[in-house]
Amino acid sequence: METGMSTETLNRWRLLLGPSADEALSETESYAADSFAYQDLDELLGYLYDREYGEEQGYRRKQAGRGGSNLTVPGWLGKVRELFPKETVEILEKQALGRYGLNELLTDKAVLESLEPNMNLLKNILQFKGRMKGEVVASAKEIVRQVVEDLRRKLESDARASIVGKRNRYTSGRVRTLRNLNMKKTISRNLKNYDRENRRFVVDRLYFDGRVQPYNKWHVIIAVDESGSMLDSVIYSSVMASIFYRLNSLKTSLFVFDTQVVDLSGRLEDPVDVLMSVQLGGGTHIAKALRYGETLIENPGRTLFILVSDLVEGYPVSQMYHAGKDILDAGCRLLVLTALDFEGHAMYDEHAARTFADMGAEVAALTPDALAEWIGRIVN
Repeated sequence: METGMSTETLNRWRLLLGPSADEALSETESYAADSFAYQDLDELLGYLYDREYGEEQGYRRKQAGRGGSNLTVPGWLGKVRELFPKETVEILEKQALGRYGLNELLTDKAVLESLEPNMNLLKNILQFKGRMKGEVVASAKEIVRQVVEDLRRKLESDARASIVGKRNRYTSGRVRTLRNLNMKKTISRNLKNYDRENRRFVVDRLYFDGRVQPYNKWHVIIAVDESGSMLDSVIYSSVMASIFYRLNSLKTSLFVFDTQVVDLSGRLEDPVDVLMSVQLGGGTHIAKALRYGETLIENPGRTLFILVSDLVEGYPVSQMYHAGKDILDAGCRLLVLTALDFEGHAMYDEHAARTFADMGAEVAALTPDALAEWIGRIVN
């Protein structure tokens, strides 16, 4: 076919069109100047994207198109990592799991451990963990831990500053805790005590930073809807609850719910344990969750009740509204989060949201740091 296009351009169009193309890849130029192996790329892309086509869609494979492949999932993944940049690999992995159901990526221990730990992989593990067995579960937990710990480190510093208050390094503090220890000042003031003979550093006094925020105990109750559409919010809620749990100025309770309620407050020291306990999907009984949360309230005037839900109630909505009103009337602050993540694309029942707002609740889709700021404004 005379087109005036270079072989490289034709091959790139051929990769884009896939098995619908009229012609095969050029046999005279398998490798372009950019070192792309077009035959290999075609095989890798076909292994994944040919799943879009079948007899039911009226598609019949052209003999000149992609031939049969002997690739396995581990082999496909290994070659993908060789030929594509990291950003593209993550896209291909995401589509392989989410769109084409290549569950072998999660059920084969060696393959799972070769995947890049990231938020997308974390979400897929939580969705498919029920199908994992034996050593695969241990590998999955380690991946979850890596992603969660990275997320916690990114969020914790700002959360502490918003809620507890920044440390004042110019005043000596009376609260003698490791968190307030001024290591630099302690070392410099005790240098005179260095024992050269025994090569020991002797500390006869510890110096602590003062606190802007005085001790003020508040109770944060977080109720999280674990329906499938709330997955991102479940992850961020669990991580934020574990951060709040570490703060002396807060008492934190966390429970998840569908048609049943599971209290996870005793597991907050380990957010991985919390997430691996979540069972996504099922119905939704928000009224039941609110009533359970009521039983946890000890001092309404110092209680922040946070409901994380899309507000799609599976039972009579009047019960949900009555429960919410009772919490507000008791003197609690009620925050309804339609989403808790960094995307802010919330799908929720707008009528229910307006009803809660009219009752006096605060309704919003927040990022985790904005949630910490909201709590900080109240407790400070």
